[in-house]
Amino acid sequence: MFSNLFSDYNSWTLLALGSLAFIAGFIDSVVGGGGLIQIPALLISFPNAPVATLFGTNKIAALAGTSVAAFHYAKRITFDFKLLSVISFSCFLSSFTGARIVSLINVDVLKPLILFILIAIAVYTFFKKDLGSVKTKDLPYRQQIIYGAIIGLLIGFYDGFFGPGTGSFFVLAFVVVLGFEFVQASAYAKIVNCVTNISALIVFIRQGNYMLELALIMAAMNITGNIIGSKLALRKGNDFVRIIFLVVVGIMILKYGWEVFGDQGV
Repeated sequence: MFSNLFSDYNSWTLLALGSLAFIAGFIDSVVGGGGLIQIPALLISFPNAPVATLFGTNKIAALAGTSVAAFHYAKRITFDFKLLSVISFSCFLSSFTGARIVSLINVDVLKPLILFILIAIAVYTFFKKDLGSVKTKDLPYRQQIIYGAIIGLLIGFYDGFFGPGTGSFFVLAFVVVLGFEFVQASAYAKIVNCVTNISALIVFIRQGNYMLELALIMAAMNITGNIIGSKLALRKGNDFVRIIFLVVVGIMILKYGWEVFGDQGV
């Protein structure tokens, strides 16, 4: 199987994709946003391949890494499984809805709004130094469930409609709305991301949209990055996660800024 892979693809391409999958896994395990690295790498490496096939390949690698990171967090973080189930179920439904609607609406029209939101998030997180350093809210349980469902619906829809940076949005929502610490928020985000990745991957596999051998190599590197990243996040704590979060949001701002203004010669 792998001998065919090395004959079909340039060795330097495989090395580059493996290295970037490692970096994506590391970042994703801490604050999400690994797709900002892994998806463009696939698109650049295989410009003539069907986009759905590249997305399916990315999902296999991402799910493998995220599952391992979720396992590591689960050993150190105590989850409220009722709250987690409500968020996951809401996200699953709205992600499916977003994926269906994306074919009806031009997503480019909404990118300036996403750019504005990202800039606001970056400024807010940068100046609020204590954000996510400790648990800041002790909401009534019923209120937690309601807010969790709303978070799942809104960000799940974004995941189906746009996608990149979903994990980072989950982390921020859990910190700001539910009052979680950054590390706790990252742990919850990993579990929810596993659910959304599985739902998307079922569709891609049924359609045959994936390159299995390439996906397995990227998955191995993604898992390695996730293991290292999750261990560092748990050991170094909330300040470390906050810094990585700001870096990822900055990358997202550059990405959407280029997509909004790049074609206009700005």
